[in-house]
Amino acid sequence: MNVRRSAAAALAASAVLCVAASPAAADDSPSPKAPAPANLPSGLHGTEDPTYDGVWRQSLALLAQDTAGVTPARKAVDWLAGQQCASGGFAMYRADPAEKCDAKTPVDSNATAAAVQALAALGGRGAQVGKAVGWLKSVQNQDGGWGYNPGSPSDTNSTSVVIGALAAAGEKPEGVKSQKGKSAYDALLGFQLGCDEKTGEHGAFTYQPDKKGRLAANTDATAAGALAGLGKGMVVEPLGDDDEPVTALDCAETDSKDSREPDEAAAGAAAYLAGALKKDHHLTALAPGADKPAPDLANTADAVIALAAGGHRDAAAGPLKWLERNSAAWAKDNPAALGTLVLTAHAAGADPRDFGGNDLVQQLNATGPKPAANDPAKAAAASDHQAGDSDDGDPAIWWIVGVGLVAGVGIGFLLSGRKKS
Repeated sequence: MNVRRSAAAALAASAVLCVAASPAAADDSPSPKAPAPANLPSGLHGTEDPTYDGVWRQSLALLAQDTAGVTPARKAVDWLAGQQCASGGFAMYRADPAEKCDAKTPVDSNATAAAVQALAALGGRGAQVGKAVGWLKSVQNQDGGWGYNPGSPSDTNSTSVVIGALAAAGEKPEGVKSQKGKSAYDALLGFQLGCDEKTGEHGAFTYQPDKKGRLAANTDATAAGALAGLGKGMVVEPLGDDDEPVTALDCAETDSKDSREPDEAAAGAAAYLAGALKKDHHLTALAPGADKPAPDLANTADAVIALAAGGHRDAAAGPLKWLERNSAAWAKDNPAALGTLVLTAHAAGADPRDFGGNDLVQQLNATGPKPAANDPAKAAAASDHQAGDSDDGDPAIWWIVGVGLVAGVGIGFLLSGRKKS
């Protein structure tokens, strides 16, 4: 969705490197478990150390429950909302929400954007959503994008998850501009590899340009960029019966980011992802210390969501089946991974209660407090959610994410501190 990745190690590193959601587990083995601190909040999903992914995994879990017709526990929603600082920003985890945030509190764009998407979808938190959006606008970079930490250089993943949050809150991302008049899409399109790059990399997104301004194709960032180009977040409307063929960037004429529209950029990104998935139906990543790439379940799930958002049913079918066969070990007791898979199934029009023989919704519910209600019939109505106002004026719009892998949780692009390469 996405950042979306595992949390502990990756986010720890991303907090230092201003990166995104790092993958803690890039293969299909269970994510390494960090020791759980004593006295975890009763409203929190998951039992592993929440220091680097608490808000991220909670947001994914609540969004996934909502799409599946589950009404989250009140204490789970209250815990997420209670993590907000007075400024409107969110850190990934505050052990004592009663303590006031200060200059040392590590608020970041990814945690804030994820919380916005979840709280906007659930409704009833309009004031908090508005305050969080205000904080995101206040830390927008002059190029129109966002970095993981306030003041850090913009990157595709962070910019994408914020675009999803803006859309979820009823804002028009193209209308949110920096003091220099640059919008989120101005920054986003600057991260895409165009027709002057290698032929096989046209349409891909980089995580972030290197010191010389060069762009390197990155599948995690490409999945994030594809969603953001469509103005989507982690939750997308389920695929219909029709298939929209993938189409590569049109290089017949001079192509430049200045002449490309966001939806054209998204289509080009989808074509790149479809090509990367065509052979083995999964993406790979080189985990720290490994000598060869391994299957990357989080990134593969993010790619399926991105393809589904563009209506690319055929391109998403193979990777979806691969996830059904190979995701059980990765997702076990992992609310971020389970949430991502529920959102993946939802986007692809599959049944999250029978995903390769596994009931993802039941497993997700078991990682946190007992839901207030569990009505599968509500899932169909949830998929018809359109932009509008809830009882207290909250926009009822869907998003997605993402987030990158955070070392321990294993979630996808949404957390921007993902992989830089």
